[in-house]
Amino acid sequence: MDELLAHRYQPTELLGTGGAASVYRALDKNLGRDVAIKIFSSTTSDDDDYRRQHTETLLLSTLNHPGLVTLHDAGLHHDDSGKTTGFLVMELVDGQDLRRLLKFGPLAPDDVAQVGADLADALSYIHSQGVIHRDVKPANILMFHSSEQDTRLYPKLTDFGIARMVEATVATATGATIGTANYLSPEQAQGSPIEPRTDIYSLGLVLLECLTGEKAFPGHVVEAAVARLLRDPEVPASLGEEWHDLLTRMTARNPEHRPDAHEVAVALRAHVNETADDDGVPASMPPAPLNPPSADSPDTWTGGVTTGNLHIPEPPAQAPSLG
Repeated sequence: MDELLAHRYQPTELLGTGGAASVYRALDKNLGRDVAIKIFSSTTSDDDDYRRQHTETLLLSTLNHPGLVTLHDAGLHHDDSGKTTGFLVMELVDGQDLRRLLKFGPLAPDDVAQVGADLADALSYIHSQGVIHRDVKPANILMFHSSEQDTRLYPKLTDFGIARMVEATVATATGATIGTANYLSPEQAQGSPIEPRTDIYSLGLVLLECLTGEKAFPGHVVEAAVARLLRDPEVPASLGEEWHDLLTRMTARNPEHRPDAHEVAVALRAHVNETADDDGVPASMPPAPLNPPSADSPDTWTGGVTTGNLHIPEPPAQAPSLG
């Protein structure tokens, strides 16, 4: 796409495409920064796709959390042929989604705990705002380093196209099953009412896949959806008692038996702290650099105090020059 959107956004690279939208890297010419633009397929105001687009725009405009992709702008674009398409302008997360990362194999348990805690915090936030995501899956989790000095990846939850407000009118046909078959909760597979702990079930399946490298419910749509109604996912005992207990609770078929998002985050943070090494850095992470800082690498540190995952560096020997 070569056209300028809203007289300021210039798409430069196609990042991904799906049935309902395409995502581009774009240049915001007003602010001189790269952004991500989600351009929806053309719709009419009386179909489900339009309602989903409108729902996503309204939801993202009200949500603000480090674990969520931030919405910068939204609008409509009228092309030369007369078609009108909606678009969202979002922060650009330079990284790959968790689905692609898992193609290289399972992740280290400590990394899974970190990522899971971050995602549980994000879910706790949206649930507190009365929102259920309904499609928590690896493809909707973007992984990135916030700086070159980071020792781990951070996740951001994206794609609120099928999210809904709790107790709100469903933005799709009544009784429709919404979500991705491999990560559906039993209540979604049955077309039953959903609640915030619906997202917890899906997150449990995602974390289990991160640890084992295998989907708990593989197969085609109907096979994968029906399987969770007949059995619980297999959580290997080899993962350890804590993981086995938490994932079993998260993927309980009865939503009332599942923990809420905040409980999950607390449990996973505790796991990270328990497995930290003597210096307070989780064992799966590389050690901090030991060389003294230089003018070329001002963020490099040595000495100081480490508490939990936070390092407080020693003060400099002398004040920096302002000249």
